[in-house]
Amino acid sequence: MDISTASQFLLLPAGALAVTAVARGRGWSAPLLLVVAGLVASFVPGMPSYALDPEIVLSVFLPPMLYSAALDSSYLRLRAVKQVVGLLAVGLVLFNTVVIGLIAHALIPRLPLAAAFALGAIVAPTDAVSAIAVGRKLGLPRKSITILVGEGLFNDATALTAYRVAVAAAVAGTAADLFGAGAEFLYSAGAGIVIGLAIAYVVAALLRRLSDSLIANGISLLVPYGAYIAAEAVHASGVISVVIAGIYLGHQMSRTSYGTRILSGAVWKVADLVLESIVFALIGLQVRPILMGLADENLTRVGVYAVVLFLLAVVLRALWVPITVYAPRLIRRVREREARAPAWRNVVLTSWAGMRGVVSLAAAFGLPEDFPQRNLVLFLTFAVVIGTLIVQGLSFPWLIRRLGVSNDAERYSDDLAEAAAQQAASAAALARLEELIADGVLDVHEEVVEQLRSRAERTALRGWERLGGGTGLDGAETPSTAYRRLRREMLTAQREVFVRLRDERRIDDEVLHRVMQELDFEEATLERS
Repeated sequence: MDISTASQFLLLPAGALAVTAVARGRGWSAPLLLVVAGLVASFVPGMPSYALDPEIVLSVFLPPMLYSAALDSSYLRLRAVKQVVGLLAVGLVLFNTVVIGLIAHALIPRLPLAAAFALGAIVAPTDAVSAIAVGRKLGLPRKSITILVGEGLFNDATALTAYRVAVAAAVAGTAADLFGAGAEFLYSAGAGIVIGLAIAYVVAALLRRLSDSLIANGISLLVPYGAYIAAEAVHASGVISVVIAGIYLGHQMSRTSYGTRILSGAVWKVADLVLESIVFALIGLQVRPILMGLADENLTRVGVYAVVLFLLAVVLRALWVPITVYAPRLIRRVREREARAPAWRNVVLTSWAGMRGVVSLAAAFGLPEDFPQRNLVLFLTFAVVIGTLIVQGLSFPWLIRRLGVSNDAERYSDDLAEAAAQQAASAAALARLEELIADGVLDVHEEVVEQLRSRAERTALRGWERLGGGTGLDGAETPSTAYRRLRREMLTAQREVFVRLRDERRIDDEVLHRVMQELDFEEATLERS
């Protein structure tokens, strides 16, 4: 690789990180600014051509991004909304594929029906990265965030399966085999789940036994690629395999060493930042090569096609989401005579969070060269992706503020649950300290015991305060050594209580992560001292 090629290779991530730094510094949405910056940069004279290679996107960028999102998600919260997530990740994707395909075929007669269905599958999956980032920052309720996360994790698998079937039919010039497609999806999903669980189970057992946090996180970096490659090798869904592995390991992360957890958070935050910056910049940079492929097209007519498909993608989601959210509750209300309907504001926000992303573009660029109307499909995909990112992405924060949605009640409930859990955990820590003293572990230095007791009591009070209602040479063990040893025992007892309360659904995963981080940093401080 010569110096010129190397500089071009580094220009993309360096420029993307620079734009991201500006966005984060000013409190803007980094994905949206990256897309706009890429759009502008693609027309700058002398700008290198950065082609979006679908194989690199799907096998290099996508696995760690999905894995990181799954690792940070909550298995218990996802399980609570599994019906809604399933209807969005499978039902909405298929609904989009069929309806967009039929309308695209009617709108563009020269686009064969199978090719139109492929277009529908390409633009069907959402990428809620920017919506989730904005929603968390502005206080979108946790359940809405969980639904968006679950949909974003699983809908790629449905879309890519429908895409493969439609592309094969379009290239062969035959009708799509719906029965075969259904069987392929069931095998792909089922095998992906089994492979993801098998890999995650082995890795979780290994991570629990590793005290070296660097090695543990080195192994963790290999998991998404291992899960993806293993599943794809047997023609299963690599996407589902990666997601399942991430969800399982995220649920088990509280049982690994404190060093592994602290380093894991930093490692995946950096990986997310770099990968997402490059991916969203790449989306914007594709405008020039895509427009060059439309040299023989009537741009006015093509522009009309693009606007119609963009509006269709927005409207179909707005129609499907209320049905998905309200229909199960209506059935439950009839059966159980009681069911709380979700706030209509949350339903509106979920309906509007339909931004498309890099998976759609990667699928479009992966179309065979002999695919019917390939350049037109590429442009229409790009128009839907950019349209949803800019129109919905820019208006999403305004809509949250306009509707007055917040998670204040959830945060108060979390603080209350955390305070109660802190008190229970501190009681367990004090009980463990008394056991150690009774066993003769500590013969001297009563002040150390008092310090430990005082610290446990202060920890128990800290949660209530958040709510506003709180008021040697001879070879012998030194006081500081005893303090560190005993405090580690107490921290272990506290962690066990928090994990048990999380598993019993008495505190949420976010509460567990928050208190675990506090305990981990304290243990790290003990280790450093």
